[in-house]
Amino acid sequence: MVLISGYDGGTGASPLSSIKHAGAPWELGLAETQQTLVLNHLRGQVRLQTDGQIKTGRDVVVAALLGAEEYGFATTALVVLGCVMMRKCHSNTCPVGVATQDPCLRKLFAGSPDHLVNFFTFIASEVREIMAELGFRTIDEMIGRSDCLEMNQAITFWKAQGLDFSRILYRPPGDSPVRCVTKQDHELDCAMDLELIPKVKAAMETSKPVSLEHSIRNVNRTVGTMIAGQVAKKYGHKGLPEDTITMRFTGSAGQSFGAWCARGMTLILEGESNDFLGKGLSGGKIIVKPFAGATYASESNIIAGNVLLYGATCGEVYLNGAVGERFAIRNSGATAVVEGIGDHGCEYMTGGRVVVLGHTGVNFGAGMSGGLAYIYDEHRIFDARCNLDMVDLELVVSEADQAELRGLLEKHVRYTGSLKAKRILENWEDQLPYFIKVFPMEYRRVMGQMMREDEATERAEVIHG
Repeated sequence: MVLISGYDGGTGASPLSSIKHAGAPWELGLAETQQTLVLNHLRGQVRLQTDGQIKTGRDVVVAALLGAEEYGFATTALVVLGCVMMRKCHSNTCPVGVATQDPCLRKLFAGSPDHLVNFFTFIASEVREIMAELGFRTIDEMIGRSDCLEMNQAITFWKAQGLDFSRILYRPPGDSPVRCVTKQDHELDCAMDLELIPKVKAAMETSKPVSLEHSIRNVNRTVGTMIAGQVAKKYGHKGLPEDTITMRFTGSAGQSFGAWCARGMTLILEGESNDFLGKGLSGGKIIVKPFAGATYASESNIIAGNVLLYGATCGEVYLNGAVGERFAIRNSGATAVVEGIGDHGCEYMTGGRVVVLGHTGVNFGAGMSGGLAYIYDEHRIFDARCNLDMVDLELVVSEADQAELRGLLEKHVRYTGSLKAKRILENWEDQLPYFIKVFPMEYRRVMGQMMREDEATERAEVIHG
């Protein structure tokens, strides 16, 4: 599915300047996407969806004629349920109880499923009326029929005079499908995990450790995920004892290597990985290091792609090399050591620990409300790259933080052979001042509250015996 999201949409937390001045109408993107897919004989394998202030049956019909077969409603649906567009979605103060967790405000919510049923029933009725006028019996007949659209000749407003819609309304010739008519073959029957599961079945049954080796290519996606599913099905989140299933791979891993890797699983990759490594990591361990005999400096080499550890809840990742953008986004509990990252690192992170031994890119820590990050800022430039809206920066001074950081670096050396981490450990006293601790303000406040509550509990126990 391809989603064309128009600029007219946006959450109530979006800056007004972005809603008004960023992006383009969905009609432009939808028309161009439809034409490109049809001309390249790909439209029959792809569903097209569009959204961005679709409010009426007429909007749905226009979207269908331009090529969309799915239509997203957001703002109008919320209004139907009682939203009054206060634009306070991000402040937890929604006065009608739609976008808030405040129990008192939630009591004010007056929405009902019947309201949505009625709204979409009216939308469908309007669509059916317009279809009847155009002579279509089904939505499928209408998809891609841009020849049924024309520019209103009565427009006299000076800004509209001279506009040429011919490219938007262009309908590619030929008999290539203009809507999705075939199901995509994800080749799940060829997944590498189906080959690996029989080899690790005994370990899953008896918890007796097993180790295996296998080559890997970038067409092998989500390697380890089916095995993680089997572990979770049998043992739940508790998983297996550490290192019960150890799998060593050599080559270039495809997307989502080790996604949802469960406790007791250890995936060791000698080579490189594509995007989404460790997505949803659930207690497992993932280690990626350069090919044996590599002569380049690992910290200068890109060893994995973008959006690693997305939504990870627990587990460990050690990467002897640099990675792409949005590293550890929405991480809520996993531990990771990496030699360098791209832009938007630790975005929306809520828990866990991240150690970066090199370049960080810009906008680090945007929306970061929990967990800690330790950054090796050798060139003293990190403060200019970090988003300071929600985090504080400080030196690593406490003994607990130093012990935690040193322990992670020692593991990184043990698992990946990182020369950079080894050099830092060998000159620990001299190198420690280069580390910066990223401490979310909200996390600091919560920790302080917890400490005060613990102290109050201890005092109460002493007083009452």
